[in-house]
Amino acid sequence: MFKISISLEAVFTGRDFIKSMEAIKSIGINAFEFWSWWDKDLVRIQAAKESLGLDLAAFATRFISLADPAQRSAYIAGLRESIAVARRMNCPTLISQVGNELPGVPRAVQHQSIVEGLKQAALYCEEAGITLVVEPLNTVVDHPGYYLYSSDEAFRIIDEVGSPYVRVLYDIYHQQIMEGNLIARIQKNIDKIGHFHAAGNPGRHELYIGEINYIDVFRAIAETGYSKYVGFEYFPLGDPLQGLWRTVHGIQAALQR
Repeated sequence: MFKISISLEAVFTGRDFIKSMEAIKSIGINAFEFWSWWDKDLVRIQAAKESLGLDLAAFATRFISLADPAQRSAYIAGLRESIAVARRMNCPTLISQVGNELPGVPRAVQHQSIVEGLKQAALYCEEAGITLVVEPLNTVVDHPGYYLYSSDEAFRIIDEVGSPYVRVLYDIYHQQIMEGNLIARIQKNIDKIGHFHAAGNPGRHELYIGEINYIDVFRAIAETGYSKYVGFEYFPLGDPLQGLWRTVHGIQAALQR
């Protein structure tokens, strides 16, 4: 069965980080994730993580383009910094984006740059035992201009990189907007997925708001034997803790039937 983690910066936007960690623990959630690490009090977070008995599921490496080969050395330097932090905080997964599409450069050239950069990154990830997950995003609502909007292309990239330490972050919200056909794509490619994100669509709110039938999607994920994390990364319309409680316990009850 997969595990649940909470993106604290999304679900508890603007709230105290440590109190947010305490809040998820209070309703039986045992893992969290966040975006950037370089602007946080990691010592304080690590102390709270240990005292609460929480796991850190994932966080992002530095936001440097993989599509642009001129930025490759900066990307790798940022990745190596992030790996050091992940090892210190016992975090198994780093999230990577690939940067915006370069105007006037053929997509095939940018695709190859991403593959070559990830092959280099894989060497450091393999050495550290940490998985790097590459995230396709929607370009219609939230991330206009971003290069990697198709999970199909992301899965091809993973095949070309050829490392068990480089996988896809499949964001169900983003891919509902861009591609749909969620369950078939997930089940076909589950061996290439290292992390999930989830939010309701439209609006990117609670999972029970919108057009995505998350009970069926999560049941399909569970049936594959996937046992890593599904991160809840949404912006709540109501009280964050009440919405989380309703979501988590509703999903758990439905999947136990």
